[in-house]
Amino acid sequence: MQGPEERRLERVRGGNFKVRLKASETVQVSDPKTGKTVKASILRVVRNPANIEYSRRGVITRGTILETDLGLVRVTSRPSQNGVLNAVLLESSGSS
Repeated sequence: MQGPEERRLERVRGGNFKVRLKASETVQVSDPKTGKTVKASILRVVRNPANIEYSRRGVITRGTILETDLGLVRVTSRPSQNGVLNAVLLESSGSS
């Protein structure tokens, strides 16, 4: 979900803890051509292939296509499993 960054610690099996990312305004975007990674602001959720309802509600999962100030990106991390939001810049989107 978009919004101020919010993380939650959840106790899992074996007494370990899992960090879950509940909301974020930014994403770490990696450009495969240059190999550089920069922080970008999330503008909106374009499409979520996991579920059409997730697209409507703005839920971000692995594989979600986001619109950022750098262009279109695809999420590569699992936000509710890792607690971070990483993405790769899509080649078809040109920087404005």
